Amino acid sequence: MLIPDAEHDELRLSERPLIVCDIDEVVLEFITPFEAFLTDRGYELRATSFRLHGNVFKRTDGSRTPDDDVSQLLEAFFESHDDWQTPVIEAANSLGRLSAHADIIFLTAMPPRHRDVRRRLLSRHGFDYPMIATESPKGPAVLALHGDRPHPVVFIDDIFVNLQSVRTHVPQTLLVNLMANETFRALAPHPGDGVDIATDWAHAEALIKTHIGAPQD
Repeated sequence: MLIPDAEHDELRLSERPLIVCDIDEVVLEFITPFEAFLTDRGYELRATSFRLHGNVFKRTDGSRTPDDDVSQLLEAFFESHDDWQTPVIEAANSLGRLSAHADIIFLTAMPPRHRDVRRRLLSRHGFDYPMIATESPKGPAVLALHGDRPHPVVFIDDIFVNLQSVRTHVPQTLLVNLMANETFRALAPHPGDGVDIATDWAHAEALIKTHIGAPQD
């Protein structure tokens, strides 16, 4: 399994289905903690479109924050995100049940240099599944993981570009769009053809169990 420009835990797949799962807004809250982080530093996030750059403003004078400054704020957030991020409701329980029927690997689009902080945060909340941190496209990463294995494969993510990347490279994948923050979910573009939109983890779990042939609880 060769995934370029990635930092990852030891990856060993069994002869079972594979679930590849994003982290931010899927397993860990991102938008809400980032809003709190910004408030703590004198900024606010305004939900005017489905993006961060261009939507951050100074609280003192209401001026829009330049994109480079937003990138620096994101970098600072990731350096200490273990102080801010909390699990998405029911994520741990759903993944725990699914782990009885499938291998689970986290695939997070974050700078690999922050991997150790995220690994500690995930483990603190009981998410002891292998993790890959890479800023490379997710389709090739899932292909590198799954290869030509005959087992069912599932990919869960909140961003349509990532979902469609996996659709292109591993077309047999069950694609599940899941986003915790209701405000930004309402602003998100449609994830595209061939993607199931899950309203929450209970819905996602049911979709996945049907796909991999696991019994519904």
